[in-house]
Amino acid sequence: MTAKLAIARASLGAIALACAATAAHAAQPWTPDTTGNVGPAPTSFNKWEMIELPASTGASCGNGSPYRIFINRTTTAADKAKTVVMFEGGGACWEQNSCQQKDGVLGATNYNGIKENYMTGGGLALYGWVTPFTSRNHPLQKVQTQSWNIIYAPYCTGDVHSGNKTNVYGDADPKTAITYRHKGFMNGQAIANWMGKHLPKQDKLLVTGFSAGGAGATSMYGLIRLAVQPKQSAMLADSGPIFQVNRGDSPEVSPSIHLHNTIRDKWGIEGEEGLANRMLATFPTAGTIDNLGSLTTGLARVFPQDRFGYATFQADAIYSSFSYTKFYPEIAAAPAGSKRDALLLAKWQPEVKKWVTAMQPEPNIGYYVPYGRDFLKAHTLTTATFSGTAIKEAGIKDIGAFTDNLLDPSKPIMRVVEQNRTVQNSQGIGFFSSFFNTFYALAGL
Repeated sequence: MTAKLAIARASLGAIALACAATAAHAAQPWTPDTTGNVGPAPTSFNKWEMIELPASTGASCGNGSPYRIFINRTTTAADKAKTVVMFEGGGACWEQNSCQQKDGVLGATNYNGIKENYMTGGGLALYGWVTPFTSRNHPLQKVQTQSWNIIYAPYCTGDVHSGNKTNVYGDADPKTAITYRHKGFMNGQAIANWMGKHLPKQDKLLVTGFSAGGAGATSMYGLIRLAVQPKQSAMLADSGPIFQVNRGDSPEVSPSIHLHNTIRDKWGIEGEEGLANRMLATFPTAGTIDNLGSLTTGLARVFPQDRFGYATFQADAIYSSFSYTKFYPEIAAAPAGSKRDALLLAKWQPEVKKWVTAMQPEPNIGYYVPYGRDFLKAHTLTTATFSGTAIKEAGIKDIGAFTDNLLDPSKPIMRVVEQNRTVQNSQGIGFFSSFFNTFYALAGL
């Protein structure tokens, strides 16, 4: 009996030590670091100013180069305390070739880093014209935030602005293995802190993003919201849905399960200082670590006074390709074009439906889900122009109406899903539609 009791006590002691060690290393709630002098008054207005975030913050591009954001300050007196933050879209990676964009256009965007003249040098931002949200005088589209302060957050980490892990990738060629830094979450923290330090008290805040940036807007909204403490706040996530996928789901129930389980590991989502653990430590009611998509609805409960908008096309053949092609051999083997798209949408559309259903109980979440348009294979509603994003059966001209509704707390939040399966023409970008469709065909999409 004595020996057994000693063993039992030793076992309990070991368990206690293990629990203590786990508690000691548990993720801590995130609090904004807005201390210190905010610096001299800004002297640059109505043009892009580069802000290099210090390496001490952990901010970095995938190749280890500095992470830079860009701000365009307004001179409109009524809008000096209003800011829109745009998270840039692009591809993603968890392999050697895709992190160097050697195996297709869905690989890491800006894998060589962000140049100091990124906004004026013709990169993905297209001088700010990539989306109407980041151009003062966009040639194709007007939106009310064009007179606000504009912050552009480029994308260079291959992790939809959500990772915190450094990997060595040598799967394609071990002799030329690369070190790649998935530091999107660290970049987001640094952005939030910079805004808290350098912006005056905000009357209105809109956090938005397209594609990977739509997922990034969802991931980073809570931190930015804490740092800025605006009087009125909203989020618009365009075409970057984080689907409702439980950890133990089968592929038949949740086709995105393979993607979710891959990025949990490769991007450090569940690491000690990873997005999931830090967000749940900060916002315990935001969701569960066993369902990454629970953050979509959880944010609405954390910030019941804010308004959240999610948009995507039902016929999106780009984000769906990113979600499924590498994980389903029958899709990868199918000829690029209509045959592969049909296989993709057979998995995509049920997940969109489940995603919409999960949002319905939250009164401050709106959604806008048209069927498709002939630009970028029905991927993104807010790049280039809003044209082709109407839901005609509901009498809605385009996603601009949804955006205006989102920013007007006096109106009931808008929720619309198109029932007619129409693919719309995009006026003003017809040439580009043809060009991109040809390009994607050549790229095997």
